[in-house]
Order: sequence, then structure tokens, then C-alpha cells
Amino acid sequence: MSNQTPPYAIELEGISKRFGAVQANKDICLQVPKGSIHGIIGENGAGKSTLMSIIYGFYEADSGTISIDGEQVDIRNSQDAIKVGIGMVHQHFMLVENFTVLENIVLGAEGGAVLKHGLSAAREELKRLETEYRLDVDVDAVVEDLPVGLQQRVEILKALYRGAKILILDEPTGVLTPQEADHLFRILKSLKEQGVTVLLITHKLREILASTDNVSVMRQGEMVAHRETATTNKDELAELMVGKKVRLKVTKDTAQPTGTVLSAKDLSFFDSQGVERLKKVSFELKAGEILGIAGVSGNGQSELLNVLSGIAPLSSGEIQYAGQTITASAPKNAAQMRDLKMAHVPEDRHKMGLVTGFDAYEAAVLGYQNSEVYNGKVLMNRKAMLSECEQRMTDWDVRPPDPFLKTANFSGGNQQKIVIAREVEQNPEVLLIGQPTRGVDIGAIENIHEQIVKLRDAGKAILLVSVELDEIMALSDRIIVMFDGAVVGEVPADQADERTLGLMMANAWNEEKGAAEA
Repeated sequence: MSNQTPPYAIELEGISKRFGAVQANKDICLQVPKGSIHGIIGENGAGKSTLMSIIYGFYEADSGTISIDGEQVDIRNSQDAIKVGIGMVHQHFMLVENFTVLENIVLGAEGGAVLKHGLSAAREELKRLETEYRLDVDVDAVVEDLPVGLQQRVEILKALYRGAKILILDEPTGVLTPQEADHLFRILKSLKEQGVTVLLITHKLREILASTDNVSVMRQGEMVAHRETATTNKDELAELMVGKKVRLKVTKDTAQPTGTVLSAKDLSFFDSQGVERLKKVSFELKAGEILGIAGVSGNGQSELLNVLSGIAPLSSGEIQYAGQTITASAPKNAAQMRDLKMAHVPEDRHKMGLVTGFDAYEAAVLGYQNSEVYNGKVLMNRKAMLSECEQRMTDWDVRPPDPFLKTANFSGGNQQKIVIAREVEQNPEVLLIGQPTRGVDIGAIENIHEQIVKLRDAGKAILLVSVELDEIMALSDRIIVMFDGAVVGEVPADQADERTLGLMMANAWNEEKGAAEA
């Protein structure tokens, strides 16, 4: 390195890490300029999280070196990482919800034998950090009372308080509205202006292109490309991630909906703690349409899917479907709803969609195992199950196409294909589908979207829940938005835009509309 070249904030040379037979990272080299925002992208299983865990000290590399500001360092744990100025904001926040912001930030770094003095000093330091980095937050607020976007600011402040000059953010916008995400990126720009280096791990190419200076691409554990963000585009990055050209847009004709297939009226649901999770939710679902449910995760979408599919009982209200009136006093369970030709792809495939100890051909019939197709006179018809599984694996590009492989041994994306194929191939009248491409590689998303549209075009009714606004807008014909368990609005898909949906997701649309009309 010449004397004229300033040292990099982070420099990795030959980083490798193996877990048993799996080579998670292989000879990774990376140079991140000081005071820049550097994106790291790659499909699931590409090795991004492992690499970040090595930098932050959760794992030790088998070989290779890490240099910070030109000095080689030995990072054996997260305390070592913090000492050399590395902070990490995890996808799932590491906060104590019933503590105040101040208490969370000083936790583990109280400073001084007398806690009161430590808190007083911390308060002054936080005022300085808030001003310097434009991170306004009430330090006396209880964390559980803060919206998600502000909780994320607390995580960033916590890292800066510990002296972080290098900040790693793992999928930071997964739980944010578009407006909150925009604000986050303004914060990151401010951090950059103050000399902080940001490593941004995300699967959202639009965010990479809008917010980073440079981007590095990982594939199958290796670093395959580095680009200046200004010189690249979505298509090139997607191709680098997958290793082949990828079509990123959903191609579909205008929907031709017919009659109402399912009607929901004033649906309410109280959980086991007595908390009302659904609040008088009403809508109609028509044959030949995709009705999208948008909202930040945790606003009642999961409970709605569970109530409609028969997994959870209604507390009040009614569902009209297939000539049946379903109420709290006249419920239907999940098996009965399947018999009425309602299929369900759950949001969490591990908890509700699969038995990971089963072979793939067994997982491919879960919920439908009593069908005549899969049963002989005495025993289950294993030959029919295998033949059908093999065909689905071909049609849905499940890799490896091995019906005897344990479900646990497939990647998350291929597990998702097994679940979606099982439900779609039943030719349901209604398909409830939650987070259809969660954990699915970008190359496989195209096929899943095509199959959903194909089902719609065959006259079926689809209720789609997704926290990915791009997915909701690309697939849906109508969109309803949920906030705090209630429906706060509906928008035709051709009139939907990210800003409008984002305001509705934050329950701020009516306020803005009222202000504009005043």
C-alpha cells in the first residue's frame, strides 16, 4: 500500500470459514474506504452473515486477516470488535423493552461504581451524539413505547456510544415503513458525513443503488464482484448474485375478477393474553384477483391468515365462504377449511409448513395425507407420493431434486418451494399466502410470482400477505393496508405508490389528506 493511499476502514485478506462440510466463506478479500457506505449483497447462503459475524467477533475465521485503519487486529469476540470501533445493528433488535432508552444504551457500559453518576455522564454524551449525528430520540422514553424506526435509532446510538466508527447494519429496513426507511438512510448519510463507515447488508437492490458508494457481491461463499454503485444497475447486480440473467419484473395482464368468493365481516381476534389482535376487519375477496395485505410486520396480518385458515378461532364477526357461515360459535378447523378448497402457505414455513425431520416426498403431502390419491387399501401409496413429488420438484426447480432428502437439509428457499408447490398444486379456490418469497433467492422469486399470477388467471382467489412493498405492488390487483390490527384503507393497485402505502402503514394517511384539504 503506497504512502499516498489512506488506510481502509476495513480490509479483509483471505478470510475463510468452514462449518463441517460447508464452506461458508472462501478466501474473502474486501476493502472498505473510510467514511463510505458499502453494500454487501448475495443470495441466501452466500455467506454474508457469516462474514459479518467474523468481523463482529461472533465467529473466528479459520484463516485470513482483518485490518482496521491499516492495523491488523485479532477479533475473537464482540468485545474485541467494540474495542477496535466496530458496532453492529442486528435485524432483530437487542433491546430490553421495559427499560428506558438511556438504560438500554448504558447497559453493559454503565461507567463508574455509582450508577447515578454513570447515567448522568451518559445523558450528556448522548445529547452530543444526537446533535452530531441527527439522531433525535427521547432518552427517558420506555423502549416498548417507541415505534420500530425509533427503536432502530436507539440501536445505532448504542453502537456510537460505545465508540463505533464502523457500523454494520443487517437487513435494517425489514421492519420499517418506506418513510422510516428513508429517514434511516438520511441518518446513514449523516453518519458518513461525520466519518463513520457503514457496512449495509440487504437483499433490496433498490436500497443498495440509492444509498451506497460501493457494493460487493457474494455468491456461494465467495466474493465475486466489487462495483462502484454509480456504475452498476439492478440487472447487473441480480445477474452477479445468481450467476445468470434474472427478470425482475412481474409480467401479468389486468385482472378479470368475477364473483365474491370469500366475505369477511367485523372479524375480531383476542390472543391468549387477552390482547385484541384483529379489530373488526372487513373485506371481500373475488375470484380471479390477488388481494394484497400491506403493513409493517406485527399489525394483525399473521392473525388474519390464521383466523381465515382455521388455525385460530374467531372471537367475533363472521366469514362467508363456500356456502358456509363461520363464526365464533360455528367454527371450522384447518382440516375442514382445506376440505372446502382453501389452501394456506404460512408465513413461517418451519413452525407451520413443514416437519423438518420428514423426507421431501412426505412433506409434499402434509395436510393432504388423507386424500385418496395418496392412500391404498391398507397403506399409503408411496409410489404415487414419490411420483408426484418428483414432478413438482421438476416444475418448481427444487434443488436438489431428491424426494428422499430430509426437509431440514434443503435451503430455506427450496423448503419454501416445497410448501408453495404443495398448496398451489391442490388447485384451491382460495389461496392464502404469507410472505411467499421470504428467504427465497432472487433467481427463484420469478418462478413463484409467475405461479401465483397463473393461479389468479385460472380464476382462483388469492389473499397475499407480504412485508415487501415491491412484492405487494407488483402482484396485487387491490391492496388493503393494516395498522394495529385494523384495516386503515384500500387502494387499487394501479393507483398505489410507496409513499401513499407507507403513510397508511404508519396510520398517517388520513392526517396528511386532512391537512392537504384544509
